[in-house]
Amino acid sequence: MLRNDFYTPEVQGDYRLHGLGDFELEEGGVIPDLQLAYATYGELNEAKDNAILIPTWFSGTHQTWEQVYIGAGRALDPSRWFIVSINQIGNGLSTSPHNTDGPVAMSRFPMVTVGDDVRAQEQLVRELFGIERLALVVGASMGAQQTYEWAVRFPSKVLRAAPIAGTAQITPHDVLFTQALMDAITSDPGFAGGEYASNADVDAGLRRHAGIWCVMGLTTTFWKTEFWRGIQVGDTTFDSREDFVTNFVEAVYTAMDPDALVVMGRKWQRGDVARHTGGDLAAALGRITAKTFVMPIDTDMFFPPQDCADEQALVPGSELRVLPSICGHWALFGWEQTYLDAVDTALRELLDTPV
Repeated sequence: MLRNDFYTPEVQGDYRLHGLGDFELEEGGVIPDLQLAYATYGELNEAKDNAILIPTWFSGTHQTWEQVYIGAGRALDPSRWFIVSINQIGNGLSTSPHNTDGPVAMSRFPMVTVGDDVRAQEQLVRELFGIERLALVVGASMGAQQTYEWAVRFPSKVLRAAPIAGTAQITPHDVLFTQALMDAITSDPGFAGGEYASNADVDAGLRRHAGIWCVMGLTTTFWKTEFWRGIQVGDTTFDSREDFVTNFVEAVYTAMDPDALVVMGRKWQRGDVARHTGGDLAAALGRITAKTFVMPIDTDMFFPPQDCADEQALVPGSELRVLPSICGHWALFGWEQTYLDAVDTALRELLDTPV
């Protein structure tokens, strides 16, 4: 196992681990003693009907949801709801290539699917809390993939669904984009086929990975208007474009585990609820009984509103709510109050809708 301080409570905030035992994967193989990292907010009521599930996105953890989306007076208010945020398999906190040993350590980590994540999450909330139905599943980006998977795979368990900035079926464009992200890492000689001695050995590849996010995760407007001047991370502000790239984007990604990013990238590439219906996306989305708000970001370059709207049209009784931002996909970090207000307005309406 490799030590990486990025994946500690001191950096990511408090979380707990729940063991699911030996977990069989959809595409073959087993993760011995699968551990899911999770955090909770609020109290589960006696009827167990106030539970909200939040899966995590690519490279992210529960922490961003805690800091940006959950709070008193917000749509995701812990005084009203019992909120469970579960870190996806391989994200660095849950069982991942670098934090395990034996047959699935490092390059030997098996292929995991979005379906594996959702089956594991369902097992956790049922075993640990006795929750059989969720008032809402809400997730963004890869979390949106998991949200769709929940609604298709377990329709009777999901009353409401809010996929934000993500699709139910991977698009050809996103396959190419995700491959570029992974190739940036694996082409670094220091990656050593996934058997590096430290994430620092893959520094050059992780910086190239970060550079792709600078191009695709953010918009031309973000860069032209120098929006980064108004961003504050802790006590840190940025006085140039290069400062923002080096001391925010690159600093974050070079701290991460390369194998974890590759595991999540491969999973992202295989996200497709139509696997349940022999490739028929309409049939898969037609299974959804949850009241669903599909919520793309208007400037998102790899989950554009039209792709999301095409899927939304196939979800019975769903509604499209486009979120405003000049930041593109990285609006998810919550740098704009107008974006946060739009998210809260939509989620509050969805949660107040009788089902």
